[in-house]
Amino acid sequence: MHQIAELPGDGIGPEITREAVKVLKAVGERHQLDLVFSHHLVGGALIDAQGVALSDEVVEACRRSDAVLFGAVGGPQWDHLDMQDRADHALIRLRQELSVYANLRQFRLYPGLEDASAVKADLISGGVDFIILRELSSGAYYGQPKFSEVTPSGRRAVDTIEYYDFQVERLTRYGYELARQRRGRLTSMSKWNALESSRLWRDVVEEVAAEYPDVDTRHEIVDAGAMNLIQRPAEYDVIVMPNMFGDILGDEAAVLAGSIGMVPSAEISLDGTSLYEPIHGSANDIEGKNIANPIGTILSGALMFRYSLDCPDGADEIERAVGRVIEEGYRTADILRSPGQQRVSTSEMGDLVVEMLRE
Repeated sequence: MHQIAELPGDGIGPEITREAVKVLKAVGERHQLDLVFSHHLVGGALIDAQGVALSDEVVEACRRSDAVLFGAVGGPQWDHLDMQDRADHALIRLRQELSVYANLRQFRLYPGLEDASAVKADLISGGVDFIILRELSSGAYYGQPKFSEVTPSGRRAVDTIEYYDFQVERLTRYGYELARQRRGRLTSMSKWNALESSRLWRDVVEEVAAEYPDVDTRHEIVDAGAMNLIQRPAEYDVIVMPNMFGDILGDEAAVLAGSIGMVPSAEISLDGTSLYEPIHGSANDIEGKNIANPIGTILSGALMFRYSLDCPDGADEIERAVGRVIEEGYRTADILRSPGQQRVSTSEMGDLVVEMLRE
């Protein structure tokens, strides 16, 4: 039996997680896996119900589970709260509670979606299929001190970027193992020409690289990497980078896949429960309209089968089913571009993926 904690959250979160659960159950049936889902409020939905964005009870339910399926959190109605009390802070705290250290974002341009990409056709003609591996336990978002104050010279704010060598090493080692399973290339992006933390980053990557002579290693300054990623995406396989850089470039790279709604992610835990979610936000402006793209969440379910449920065949089947749906011309509004393509709703897209799985 596999316990899966479902945390739909806010905005379009409940709509997209509902479709992912459909697909997960269909694959579970195919492979005779007993998947047991528990449903929990998080983010703004939990603030409205209990006054907190993430409760201890929800954290414990996640820890007892084999994996967490997360939708999205946040919305303007909760933005007036203090930072640590806001709906979107629930995800930051949950990452800490689950000891996740690596955010794996998988970018793939499915055949047929070339017209949905914001990038010129000649730049993506070689294909798009790479992973960004973002360090998730430290860096600018977690470093201390972190504060703002009013001084005689004016308002002042301080954030701290801090890394230990072991934090860089464990992420890098995971990246090399992924590269060995893929095309054997690893790129490290950081800002070693300006930041001490990035100099440490590069040094540690070099030390780990010596243990993986079969993997081609490259280093890029992150600002150049941001440009190269768009201009030459086919050159990349696995990319490792510090937390903040991975956050920014991870959203930038979504234009290569056709839509941010197409991109899945896995947040890998050190020794416990990993978390799976799309990379987009709660999109409160389209909440309840049944038009959101659930594919990023569905593909996050594929990553769950691959990395938490020990069922790589199930992951492959989901990815192939999504590819077939795209190939046959079905599109949610965000990826609808050409005559002859058929617009479908959120729920219809989920049904189509399940249908392809069962054929």
